Amino acid sequence: MTAQIIDGKALSEQLRKEVATRAAALKTRGITPGLAVVLVGDNQASQVYVRNKVKACEDVGFHSVLEKYDASMTEAELLARVEALNNDPSIHGILVQLPLPKHIDDHKVIETISPAKDVDGFHVASAGALMVGEVGFKACTPYGCMKMLESIGMKDLRGKHAVVIGRSNIVGKPMAMMLLAANATVTVTHSGTADLAAMTRQADVIVAAVGKVDVLTADMVKPGAVVIDVGMNRNAEGKLCGDVQFDGVKEVAGYITPVPGGVGPMTITMLLVNTMESAERAAG
Repeated sequence: MTAQIIDGKALSEQLRKEVATRAAALKTRGITPGLAVVLVGDNQASQVYVRNKVKACEDVGFHSVLEKYDASMTEAELLARVEALNNDPSIHGILVQLPLPKHIDDHKVIETISPAKDVDGFHVASAGALMVGEVGFKACTPYGCMKMLESIGMKDLRGKHAVVIGRSNIVGKPMAMMLLAANATVTVTHSGTADLAAMTRQADVIVAAVGKVDVLTADMVKPGAVVIDVGMNRNAEGKLCGDVQFDGVKEVAGYITPVPGGVGPMTITMLLVNTMESAERAAG
């Protein structure tokens, strides 16, 4: 059996249409959802990400502001800019593109963003809200993964065993919390896990998010399992690939996400969803 592909691009387009409709409705009340993206330095990958985010905003009718600064910008100057955006009523979401230059403390910058505008879902208050089931912003990548599971009829994961490979603050940990909130039994695996394959072979859902080529191979997957590949790597030939050995695993799994065209497009889409929610909350 060959796995069904979960098409992140198609799902993403559908969700973006819904966001555009909600944005148009809010505009009739005189409010345009606004996202500010702050880029410090000239990291090539960051510039591409930022361009994509700004374009996505324009496509759904948002007001977007891109602020670019030299790598020489001081931490104090950046914190002051974030505070100014916190106080700007036309801005509903603030995103500071990581990584930042080495002399700036990422954590301090993220914690300066108002939790009400933390559409990346990285603030400690957002993480805490997710932990205890309060209203907050969910980290975009795992939120996108949950939408992909919902799209194949897996909104309630009661009785399912989910295994997360990776424990980062951006994907692994929030992913585990969201799966738990959907009633899954969750195992988080990482570099300290003794026998990864023994864990993944029990899983109904596997989320691979470690940034390592071929971390999950066909012999590690239970037939019919759902495999979500968050990885974004380059293989020996320089081709874009995920963490999952796609060609092998797709012959065993029930569903699988491709790279590219899987989780990637969903991340920016969920950023738009979060910004939309922020604007609606502010509108009351």
